[in-house]
Amino acid sequence: MSEAAAIPESDRTLVVTRIFDAPREDVFAAWVDPEQMSRWMGPRHIASEVDRMDVRPGGAYRIKMRDINTGETYAVGGIYREIVFPERLVFTWAWEEDAIQHKRGEVTEVAVALRALGDKTELTLRHTAFPRRAMRDNHAMGWNAGFDRLAELLSRR
Repeated sequence: MSEAAAIPESDRTLVVTRIFDAPREDVFAAWVDPEQMSRWMGPRHIASEVDRMDVRPGGAYRIKMRDINTGETYAVGGIYREIVFPERLVFTWAWEEDAIQHKRGEVTEVAVALRALGDKTELTLRHTAFPRRAMRDNHAMGWNAGFDRLAELLSRR
């Protein structure tokens, strides 16, 4: 039995729900526009740059990240599996190099669902297939910190 199969599904899955004070189309655009994504992806100490973004089923993306405190660099990438404007995105997520709690080649999946609530948007992120609980927990911190930045970006519109 693999290490991942030995842990409960609840430890392998991260679900984050946030309400953004912006229309669903604007929230969706922040996920598919490289300039916008570069401004919110990751915690504040991470400078992100979208290197590639081919938003279509089968298209690839790649995001370079640099820790402004340590200078360490990382890159994450994957393949878009599903795009339904403006309500759903599904894509793989894999780090290109070993990093804290991540091993090169481990592939997880991210599904983003957007639900209109009048002029606001409910975002539910479901990040699945983590091989270790610590990796899931590290991503929870990263996604939540990034969503704080996304809320700020959307509020400036």
